[in-house]
Order: sequence, then C-alpha cells, then structure tokens
Amino acid sequence: QLQLVESGGGLVQPGGSLRFSCAVSGLTLDYYAIGWIRQAPGKEGEGVICISGSGGMTNYADSVKGRFTISRDNAKNTVYLQMNSLKTEDTGTYYCAAVGGSAYVCSMSTIWYDYWGQGTQVTVSS
Repeated sequence: QLQLVESGGGLVQPGGSLRFSCAVSGLTLDYYAIGWIRQAPGKEGEGVICISGSGGMTNYADSVKGRFTISRDNAKNTVYLQMNSLKTEDTGTYYCAAVGGSAYVCSMSTIWYDYWGQGTQVTVSS
C-alpha cells in the first residue's frame, strides 16, 4: 500500500528554519516525482517545489527561490524540504505528493500528482 508521511512541521519565528521529511512506502521512489504543495488558510493549494524521480530536475515557486531546497534519498525512500528565512506568508499546511512515471520531470501543478500525504502544519509567527 502506497503511503506518504510528512513530518517536521511546527511553529517558528520569521527568519527561522524548518526541515520537512516525506517518508514514502509502497513504491520505488526512483520513478516518482515528488512535490510539496502548500495550502494557506483560505486559499487554494499551490505547488511550492518539486523534484524528479532521478533528482536531476527541480522546480521552485518564485516565492521560495533562494530560501527553500528540496532533496531526496531514494535509498531511504525519503524526500526532504529545507525551508530557511521563513516568512509569515509561508504559513500553511504542507503536503508531499507523488506521481509515477516521472524519473526526469516534475511539475508544480497540484492536479499532476496522484498520491498525497496527510499534511503537516507550519505556522510562521512572532
């Protein structure tokens, strides 16, 4: 059974950092692109960052460029999201999502992904 489990959310002050993990089970991660989708309160979900199955391609939303980094360890079936210089507008629920047949590409579109985690909450506030 395919399962994605996020961890690492919490409360952080503006300018702080957090690191998320997305542990994936039930599939071979090498062929799956992983995206992180953020849903801010009262807003639709938006793709924040993604990485291809091979790790060779990444995409970033303009709002997080230079601050967020995505990486993956396929041997551990885990994808990481490092978030630095956090801003209040980064507040929201973060979901990791997966789609197969995506060794070399990834997409920021939320409708592209087939499998979703349960989400983890981030609150950036002083």
